[in-house]
Amino acid sequence: MFDIRHSTFGIRHRGAVSHPLIYDWNRTNEATAREVMLDDETLRDGLQSPSVRSPAIEQKLRLLHLMDELGIDTADIGLPGAGPHVVADVERLAREIVDQRLRITPNCAARTLEADIKPIVEISHRVGVPIECCAFIGSSPIRRYAEDWTIDQLLKRTEEAVSFAVREGVPVMYVTEDTTRADPDTLRLLYSTAIRAGAARVCVADTVGHATPVGAGAVVRFVAGIVEECGGGVGIDWHGHRDRGLDVMNAIAAMEAGATRLHGTALGIGERVGNTPMDLILVNLVLMGYVERDLTKLGEYCGLASEACGVPVPANYPVLGRDAFRTATGVHAAAVIKAIRKRDTALTDAVYSSVPAHMVGREQEIEIGPMSGKSNVVYWLEKRGITASDELVDRIFARAKSSTTVLTEAEIREEIDRPPS
Repeated sequence: MFDIRHSTFGIRHRGAVSHPLIYDWNRTNEATAREVMLDDETLRDGLQSPSVRSPAIEQKLRLLHLMDELGIDTADIGLPGAGPHVVADVERLAREIVDQRLRITPNCAARTLEADIKPIVEISHRVGVPIECCAFIGSSPIRRYAEDWTIDQLLKRTEEAVSFAVREGVPVMYVTEDTTRADPDTLRLLYSTAIRAGAARVCVADTVGHATPVGAGAVVRFVAGIVEECGGGVGIDWHGHRDRGLDVMNAIAAMEAGATRLHGTALGIGERVGNTPMDLILVNLVLMGYVERDLTKLGEYCGLASEACGVPVPANYPVLGRDAFRTATGVHAAAVIKAIRKRDTALTDAVYSSVPAHMVGREQEIEIGPMSGKSNVVYWLEKRGITASDELVDRIFARAKSSTTVLTEAEIREEIDRPPS
């Protein structure tokens, strides 16, 4: 007979520990040491979505605080080169970081133009906080052809922009747009020029969501080789998009290949179908044991982003969607209910879920619908302090079986309030 006391189900992998009753095929013998930071692009790249509205400054400030509480390291707070309205918000957000002594540090996007970089420098000096300049430029042959750019033009703009920012005392992350479709020779020229000019970080951008996990790892390793050729000491960022639905996998692959900072946005908002979701990066990094974070504010962070940007959260969105920890299926619900009755939170969270609900401040929910068993009805009633008489259970169960959807609370209350026949 199998004895769980002597099983290997609870093997630690990458610092994470699975439930002792789960045999975890995700485990690996690879080294667990990783230095990974997170950069939140919600307030800049995320707002490029054609379907979002720009949050009010009060909402931006609250989002900034939630990013800080979630342990996110840096935040892109805008592109001040876009005009005075952006300058005002960027300066207000930067002052909030200073005045409230937040741990999160600010950065700002800029084209590789002195005119875009200068406002970042001026805000940094006025507020008295270093603001990382994220200077971006196109890199792929297809982009160069469409824009009529030459390599020499790109190299000149790169050297001038990075050198100017460094002279003005702001740290620089140099971003090559469309890196994952750029040729090796061009990338070597651009990155080495930026590093020689003083860039502290370089960013690999999967601008149109072209990469697969294999490709993400390959390009990051290639860029890491360029960094070493230039003397090392330069951080590597990964900025992904979700056009092919490979965004979270690509971010993890990039990190495992050597990227030391990952970019994301709340709920994955961003241009076209969006960016890598910061919320899902956080959940997966915690579950894989790469980082330790308190994620109980994750729901508030995503809820505020949804409200502020006018982006509804799909019911089946992983972890934060309404249905993430909700079941009305009889077999599934029965297992969860049995676990609940054992008064074992970890068991309850694991028996029909790969993500612990309590990790993100939620709990398992049992509903009643056409696929439910009577145990769903009994549990639903008892949880609300209502006596689950056979007659009442039968009545609610019959209504559920004749319904095409899960019963609402109002519908169940109708049956509860109905006089016995």
